[in-house]
Amino acid sequence: MSSTNEKRNQQGEIVQGFLAFLAVEKGYSNATIRSYGTDLEQFQVHLKTKKRTLEKPERVTRDHVRGFLAELHRRQLSKASMGRKLSSLRAYFKYLLRHKQIVKDPMAGIRNPKQEKRHPQLLNVDQAVSMMEAAVEPDPEGLRDIALAEVLYGSGLRISEAIGLDMNDVDSDVIRVVGKGNKERIVPLSDAAIKRIRRYMEQRHAFIKDDYSEQALFLSVRAGKRLDRRQANRVIAKLGKLAGLPKDVHPHMLRHSFATHMLEAGADLRSVQELLGHENLTTTQRYTHLDMQHIMQVYDSAHPRAGVNETKKKNNDTE
Repeated sequence: MSSTNEKRNQQGEIVQGFLAFLAVEKGYSNATIRSYGTDLEQFQVHLKTKKRTLEKPERVTRDHVRGFLAELHRRQLSKASMGRKLSSLRAYFKYLLRHKQIVKDPMAGIRNPKQEKRHPQLLNVDQAVSMMEAAVEPDPEGLRDIALAEVLYGSGLRISEAIGLDMNDVDSDVIRVVGKGNKERIVPLSDAAIKRIRRYMEQRHAFIKDDYSEQALFLSVRAGKRLDRRQANRVIAKLGKLAGLPKDVHPHMLRHSFATHMLEAGADLRSVQELLGHENLTTTQRYTHLDMQHIMQVYDSAHPRAGVNETKKKNNDTE
């Protein structure tokens, strides 16, 4: 019995060591680390049905991983979710290889399910502008709401980045953003965002309750603490309804809209990548789904040879 308990403790130590590695070495958020832990727990449940366990990772084979993938498919899990779980397993076994706790990677040759090509939900320019100009009460809450929306759309922030802003992160016309992996970047503010933030900050004191040391930029109404994700989602949804938009607007939709509108206006992909805080350019490239008419208009106006055939046609028509 004591031997079994020791094995369980060892397994726990291995997994906990991996999760600690993600926190310390990779700088992942608590939410991301919990997701990795959940994925490993689900794989552990599957392994037990095959009389295998993560307590002995060297006995886990590629067939076990494939069986887990088949199980997820039978449960009709989305391809994106399956891909995420496989990525968690891939990171885990890579960690074990690096620490010489296994000699063969069971994830070798395992590919993520082919994803459906889905374009991000976004607003067109007119919809985004109408939302930023939605009628709001000129009270502290209304000023906060529109300032938050302007930061999300004007700077392309993730909602976690926006609600994570502190007062001292705002510096004139730029903000200091802490993104994924605790990586910092400096992002410019639009003129409209600067104006909205200044107006809100003049009334921010109305949110403060007992804790005068609260440094969060965006505060909740009741507690006077940092605005949380759920509250921020409600704020953006409310502004969308005030603007009469025909779809449910969420914070990430404003980030998608920011990226797409920047590219449509002629911004280069690398610049947008830096603004969004994407580590890989391929992540940014999904925003290049500009419609063909727009692409042709840009081409016709920019390429020195684009208008040759049209010019010949006009000359022939006048002859």
